[in-house]
Amino acid sequence: MSDVLEAVRARLVVSCQAYPGEPMNSPATMRAVAEAVAAGGAAGLRVQGIADIAEIRTAVELPLIGLWKDGHDDVFITPTLDHALAVAEAGADVVALDGTQRPRPDGRSLAEIIEAIHDRTGKLVMADCSTFEEGVAAAEAGADLVGTTLSGYTPYTTKTDGPDLDLVARLAAAISTPVVAEGRIHTPDQAAQAVAAGAWTVVVGTAITHPTTITSWFVNAVK
Repeated sequence: MSDVLEAVRARLVVSCQAYPGEPMNSPATMRAVAEAVAAGGAAGLRVQGIADIAEIRTAVELPLIGLWKDGHDDVFITPTLDHALAVAEAGADVVALDGTQRPRPDGRSLAEIIEAIHDRTGKLVMADCSTFEEGVAAAEAGADLVGTTLSGYTPYTTKTDGPDLDLVARLAAAISTPVVAEGRIHTPDQAAQAVAAGAWTVVVGTAITHPTTITSWFVNAVK
C-alpha cells in the first residue's frame, strides 16, 4: 500500500481552492491557507491549478492531490493526459481527474489516461466520479482512489443538501480501491459519518477554506 494512501487513511484532507476573480485566488494566498490547515492537523491537501500546486509544494510536505480545472462544462477536471502530466510535474503526489464515462477532449479513455500517468510519472490517480457505476468502472480502469466528488454535479445526478453518504457506502462495499468522500461535507459530524460509511479518507473544502461561502451561511441564518 502506498505511503501516500496510508498517510490519509481515516483522516482529513483539506481542499485549498479559490474561484476565479476572488480576492483569495492567488498562489501565495493558497499557500498560506495550506500552511494554516496543515497546522490544524490536516493529513493531506487537494489543490487546483499548476501555479498553486507548485507554490504549495514548496511550503508543505503533506500528500498533495492535484488537479487542473480547464473549462466549465462536461469534462473539465484535469480533462486530458497533457493536463494530468502537468499536474504531476508541478509536484502533486496524486493526480485527480474526471472519473466519469463522458468523452474527453483528447479522445482518450479513462483507462488509457490512468495507465499513461502511472507509466510516465509513477504518481497515483484519483478518479472523481458521480455515480456508483462510474466508481466501479474507475476502479476497474486502474484508479488508485475513487472519489464521490462529482455526485450531484453531473446532468444525470441529483444534488443533495449534504454529502452523498449512500454512494460512499455502496462503493466502499463493492470495490477494494480506497473510496474518498468528497462533496458538500459541511460539518465535523458529516465527516465522521463518511468515515463510518466506509470512506478511506474525507476531503473537505468549502466549509474550511472558502470564507465567502461560509459567511453567506451565517448571513442567511441571521436573516
